[in-house]
Amino acid sequence: MEADAAGCGRPDPLLLNGSPALPVAAARPIVLTAAERHRLKKAARGHKTGYRARLRAQIVLRAARGRSNARIAVEVGVHVDTVRTWRGRIAELGLPGLADRQRPGRPATFTALQAAQVKALACQLPAEAGAPLSRWSCPELAREAVERGIAPFPSTSTVRRWLGQDALKPWQHRSWIFITDPDFRPKAERVLDLYARIWDGIPLGADEYVISADEKTSIQARCRCHPALAPGQARAMRVNHTYGRGGALAYLAAYDVRQATVFGYCEPTTGIAPFMALVVQVMRQEPCAGAKRVFRVVDNGSSHRGNAAADRLVAAFPNAVLVHTPVLASWLNQVEIFFSIVQREVVAPNDSPDLAQVGDRLRAFEDRYNATAQPFQWKFATSDLDDLLARLDRHTADHPEESSVALAA
Repeated sequence: MEADAAGCGRPDPLLLNGSPALPVAAARPIVLTAAERHRLKKAARGHKTGYRARLRAQIVLRAARGRSNARIAVEVGVHVDTVRTWRGRIAELGLPGLADRQRPGRPATFTALQAAQVKALACQLPAEAGAPLSRWSCPELAREAVERGIAPFPSTSTVRRWLGQDALKPWQHRSWIFITDPDFRPKAERVLDLYARIWDGIPLGADEYVISADEKTSIQARCRCHPALAPGQARAMRVNHTYGRGGALAYLAAYDVRQATVFGYCEPTTGIAPFMALVVQVMRQEPCAGAKRVFRVVDNGSSHRGNAAADRLVAAFPNAVLVHTPVLASWLNQVEIFFSIVQREVVAPNDSPDLAQVGDRLRAFEDRYNATAQPFQWKFATSDLDDLLARLDRHTADHPEESSVALAA
């Protein structure tokens, strides 16, 4: 044959069958910048990279080295058509071409307007919507949407997904209170200045102390009808619900703001006499006994309210100064933080046969706390107080019907 005579090698079998040879399409060349190559290498080797993204990065990196589609398919372990697809995408669109294209998917069951109407309903109080509920839940919102004709039978998960888009959680609540004390700012400023060791604009001396005092009332002795069960693997501590009442007592405590020391004792009830007994306990021992001045921060409880309480304190101890927090602002009293620790670590859950054991545990915890306590990192300053009052003023301007003056009336 002429082909053999010409020395061109064996003839193409397609030519022997009378069919012309099909042209083979050349693989599209891929050229990457240094930044693109670095990004793809990071994706191809990253342990946290998704499987699809890592696979596509490996294909593109091999294609940039000039390898054929068939060789890349063998090395990566995919079909050659997959290699051809991603090679073409990167050649046409660059790195954005490696992302998944948007798929049409199933048509939406609900419209954006319906979702917005359910969100608006969740932002209303149930009473405003005429529902006999204290707060919304996802099932109740779905039911209300059906009754109002907003949407036909939305599922609970659908409502939850809608609310999650705007971080709406109408089933949660936080308590708050209006300011009713007309002298709130000057009273609060005095307390905050004391925590910063300032009085009337003058820094306190080393022999001047700030004591935060109050009572924690109605600490009950609850004797459980069955002993509590210790926690175990994947099991919380179990406390029997039924109990017998063993009475209640009050825990009076004074907290040294600078030294983080607690002075406390227990009494059957609160009153002027128990509170003055706590004052005597603190003021007759060091460092308060030899102090130049001792500022006692208290709230407006009945046992230490008004000028009469201040006069009693000064008459008993001339170096003592009584400082009241604003009305309904016990959160400015640092001893309340200590009481919250007592509630979490000592009182709840309560399983004590009598009040004697409750009192012994409180005193033992007080010694344990004083051994390692550090001063509270009080960060609420006068500037924060001004910001708080400004926010309340803006809220009152937007909602005049909810002002503290209207509520007080």
